Parts: sequence; structure tokens; C-alpha cells
Amino acid sequence: MPAKNETDRELDVEQQYLTTLYAEADTLREQASARLAAADPATAPFWRAELRRLEAAEDGLCFGRLDMQDGSRVHVGRLGLFRDDEPLLLDWRAPAARPFYTATMADDHGVRRRRRITTRGRVVLALDDELLAAEAGSEVLVGEVLVGEGALMAALTAQRTGRMRDVVTTLQAEQDRIVRDDHPGVLVVQGGPGTGKTAVALHRLAYLLYTRPHLRGRGVLVVGPSRVFLTYIGQVLPGLGEHAVVTSTVAELHPGVRIGRTDPPGTAVAKGRAEMAGRIAAAVRARVRPPAEPVEIAFEQETLALDPDTCREAVEAVAGTGLPHNPARLVFQQRIVASLAQDLLDRMENVVFTDTGEALDGGSADGRLSAADLHALAAAGVVVDPGQDDGPRRLLDETDAARLRAALLADAGVGAALDGLWPPLTAPEVVADLLGIPGDVWSPADVPLLDEAAAVLGDLGGVTFGHVVVDEAQELSEMAWRMLLRRCPTRSMTVVGDLAQTGDPAGATSWAGLRPPVSSLPGATDSSGTDDGLRSHVDGRWRLAQLTVNYRTPAEIMAATVPLFAAHHPGLRPPRSVRRAGEHPWRRRTTLAELPGVLAGIAAAHRDGRLAIITPAAHHARITAAVPVRTPPELTDPVVVLTPGQAKGLEFDAVIVVDPAGILAGPLGHNDLYVAMTRATRHLGIVHPGPPPAVLADVRERSH
Repeated sequence: MPAKNETDRELDVEQQYLTTLYAEADTLREQASARLAAADPATAPFWRAELRRLEAAEDGLCFGRLDMQDGSRVHVGRLGLFRDDEPLLLDWRAPAARPFYTATMADDHGVRRRRRITTRGRVVLALDDELLAAEAGSEVLVGEVLVGEGALMAALTAQRTGRMRDVVTTLQAEQDRIVRDDHPGVLVVQGGPGTGKTAVALHRLAYLLYTRPHLRGRGVLVVGPSRVFLTYIGQVLPGLGEHAVVTSTVAELHPGVRIGRTDPPGTAVAKGRAEMAGRIAAAVRARVRPPAEPVEIAFEQETLALDPDTCREAVEAVAGTGLPHNPARLVFQQRIVASLAQDLLDRMENVVFTDTGEALDGGSADGRLSAADLHALAAAGVVVDPGQDDGPRRLLDETDAARLRAALLADAGVGAALDGLWPPLTAPEVVADLLGIPGDVWSPADVPLLDEAAAVLGDLGGVTFGHVVVDEAQELSEMAWRMLLRRCPTRSMTVVGDLAQTGDPAGATSWAGLRPPVSSLPGATDSSGTDDGLRSHVDGRWRLAQLTVNYRTPAEIMAATVPLFAAHHPGLRPPRSVRRAGEHPWRRRTTLAELPGVLAGIAAAHRDGRLAIITPAAHHARITAAVPVRTPPELTDPVVVLTPGQAKGLEFDAVIVVDPAGILAGPLGHNDLYVAMTRATRHLGIVHPGPPPAVLADVRERSH
């Protein structure tokens, strides 16, 4: 062990350097604040963002150091700091900082020593050194050394806080490769429980915003499975210095929809299929009805006749523009009104009235002014030299024609007649009519249909994003994917999920199903080969990568899931756990009547970190009445009660899974049970009314 004075000396060295870094950051913060106060509206957003970036780095400003074999030394942190063009601190996203995450004994990247620096506020607490150069093996390490992945293990075994923490200080090489992947299209990341796929996706977003700053101007979107989940991850990006990010659930992407019911599984599956897009488009097209017979339209003192051929030609011409239904309707109206106005103008030209308002002449067949025309015009005060009558002439000019067209468009009778041919439509009207349901309360599966209808009608807002992160992406139906891709026309996306955790019946069974909508982008290519949804590859605009190491879930808990996983996912491999907790999962048998009391007792006795009770929805009300928890759940509380769907993507120190047989009874209950069992970082218990399901029979039973 190194001498204490040597440890203290190294701590003092790092403390002095950290103090220097904070002094530099404070100076920059003061400058940014002053410039923001004096900024004009054009530059204020820049200085406001700069101030937020500097404030976000207050905690954990510097967390690492690289001693290179050439004698140079660099510190790594949350942002870059420079003095006279010399780097005081490397941003973790900079290329020169990458060896901090990727250097190993086998491939040291020129690194002699990697030091991890643990701080609290502005104080250095501990150091963790690794010697990577082969010839350095005999040197004495100074500082508080945790051999190998000690710093990572310390982070993983720490108690949960109810909020996700960034992993910028402990990213592993497998994760770092994905974070820095520069693929311009859709990067799909398959990762089992505890592999850090959510953290990887968010860190990749921070990396892309660093390397592609133009994305900030276009906006970035993070889509999660629930608002509870989005709150859980809400501190990660600000902690990495990124604030300008929109977060949303899939349902929230189409605002104004009142969710009030849940579809049966079969209905949800049918609504989620891509073929629904064709049905919606066909339903909209069917509402355009060119007449088979002439249509008479009353306008002022006239009766106008709309010819079927004219109407049909207008429909075909407007359809050829590719405009959505409602904007196309306006073009159709303008074409029809122009035709009606021209007919009316021609009629008016061919009848000349006296000053008493009586028709004097039917007009000349060749359009020339007859003697009667000239006489009538003279009576009206218009004198025309007969010698200048060298051909057809119009009495009404384009100004008169424009006024007539405007009058026709404003006429209620004309508008009603045109709406009968090409009606204005709303998305709720189209979807409700197609599904045969009332258009006031919707299910989650209806939201992508409403969005599709709005896109067909041209009523969808123009909000698009430069990059989109999709978490728990296995839950999305084909129609939900269409909804997302409309908001990211460049197809720049980071998509993470686990096929073994799909809980939505309309969700994914293979990542290959994502290929068609992505490859539909102009210029994208598609592969003619087959894919099992797991091989890493590049296919047109999308690439599939994998995370294989489970950092969260102890090996003892993952072992308890083996029968369940093997029975339902023989083609998948579960992630490999890197640690053991020293405690095996347990199960306890009870009755339905005793269930709330048993859980209340467990919750009252729990003292070791945060506890999640994960239950089927059928028991939720009874359990929350017996266990003092908040609804909706607040993840920073010591105890929460969740359904498997609500628990997706979350982690807790301890988990109690309630009624596994009830969970298994769901449409994809085996995946829901797998989710529930893999949320714990240390302790897992199972409370089951009646006998346990066969896949859990080997879990140790205890009586209390």
C-alpha cells in the first residue's frame, strides 16, 4: 500500500489543479453573465446557452487524467477549458479524450496511466489509478487505488437516488464505441437489462451536439415510454452541458389527444400495422366525389352549371400536385371557381344592357361590337370609335374577373356546393369514421393514426428535429415509427431497446422491421439479404449495434431469469453480468387476501436504498391503498409502486415482484416479468399468491 503522505501529496496536487480549473470556469461564467446582460436580442440566446453550459459543469467539472508515454499529461472533464490556446481541461467528447474510455493493457493508445478523480463539489475526495503501459507493471501506484474496474464497480453498487446519473466518468469501451459512432442515419442499439443503453443514447446525443453543432439549430428530441421515465432521465443531459432538448412520449408527439381507454391486444396490433396508413389515405381519397351529372349552383340572380368533365379534370390536375387533402381542396376550389367565373364573364360579355337595365342585344357571335352594342355602350356613357373595332374585345378586364372570383369564393351557396365535392376534413373525423368509434376519447394506439391522418390532410405541424433519440424503442408499432420518422426527415436517430422486453403487442419482434420505413427515404438503399435482427451491419440508412455487458443487474438475479428467458427467447443471448451481489433472489408464498398486508410489512421494514414494488395493474389500487406511496409515483421516494410498463428503463436498489403468474397472463407477460425481475441492483424478492410459475420454481423460498 502506498504511504499515506504520498496519497495526501497526490490528492493535494489534484486539488490545486481543480481549484485552478474552477477559477478559470468562474471567470468565464462572469464574462458570459456580463455579456448576456449587455447582449442584444440576436446574441442573447448564445450567451444564455453559454452560461447554462458553464453552470452545468459545476458538479464534477474534472473527473480524469491521462499520463501519456511521451511525458505529456491531460485532464478530462465535462467541458473544455483553454488558456492562451493551451488546453487546461479536455471535453470528454474531444478525440484526444477518447483513450480515457478505450485504453487497455492490450491497446494502451499511448497512455501510461489513467487516473479517475472523484470529487464532491469543488473538493477532491479520492483517486483511482491504472497503469496501462506494459513496462510500468512494477511501479508503485499512489492514491486510493481500486484495481481494474474499481471506479465503475463503486458507481454501480452505490445506492440509487431516484434519478438517473450520467456515466461520463465510467463509460466502458463497448459503450464508448457506440457513443462516438458517426453513422449519419438510424443507429439501432440492441441491449439487454443493465447494459446502459439509455445512458449510451443520451451520451451519444451529447457527443453529436458537440461534433455537429448545427443540430442545436434544428432541435433534438428524446422520446421515452412514459413521463415517469423522462423525469427519471431528466438530469442527464443538463449534467453533460446540454439543455436545448425536447422530451416527449409517443402520445405527446400529437398534442390535444385525450387518452381515455385501452384497446384489447388484438385491436392494438391491428391499429399498429403499417397497412393502416394505406387505409387512412384511401378513406381520405374516397371523400373527394366528382359529380356524375351537372351540378347547378345558385349565385346571386344567376344559376351556374358545373360540368362533370370540368370537375373531374380539376380533381385529376390537383391530385397530380401531390398536395395534402386540405391544401389541395383550396387549389381545387380556385380552379372550379375560375371556370365558373369565366363562364359567367362570357355570359355577361354576350349581353349588353341599356341604361334602363334592359337587354338590348344578344351580342355578336364573333365577339365584335355590333351597331346595337355601340349604341348601348354610348347610352351607358362608353364611347367606342367604330374604326378601332378591329377584332374581339372584352368589356370586363382582369380586375373585374378577380372581383368575381372572390365573390364566388365568398358565397355560402357556392362554398357548400364545392364542399360537397371536396370536403374539408379533420384527423379525428377521418379516424373516427374509419374505425367506427366516437371521436372524443382515444386509446394510445389511436394516436399514430390521428397523426397519419393529419399528415394526409396537411394539418400536421411543421416541427422537425435534427436528431431524435428513441428509448424502449421495441414498444413502437409500425404506425408509431411512421409518426416518428415524419419528425426526423434526415433519419438521424439513435434508437435503443431490447427485443426481450417488448411489452406492447404491436411492438417489435425484430429490428429488421425498422428497415422499410427508414429505407423509404429518397437516396437510401435496401439490402436484399435476410437478417435475424441481431447481426451488426449497415443496411442503407440504418445500422445495428449491440451492448453485451450487464453492469447493473447482479449475476444472481440474472441467473434467476434464465428459465424464463430461455423458454421465450431461444435466439437471443442475455447480457453478461460483471458482478455478483452476494445475495440470492427469494420468493414468498401468500394469498390474495393477505397480499396487501404482506407488502405493507415489507415496505415498512425496508431500510436499504430505494424499493420498487412491481405489480400487475389488477392489484395496483389495493397495494397503493395499503402501502403509503404517492400516485403518480415519485421516484425519489424510498418506496414506489409500479406496473411492469411503468418500470421500463428504471432501476432500484431492491425490487419486489408481485403475482408473477398475473404478470405472465398478459399478452406478452413473459417479457413483462423479465422487465420486472431485472430492475434491481442488489435485492430481488418475489411474492406470489398460490404456487409459483414453473419458470420461477428454482428461486429459493422463504417463509417471511
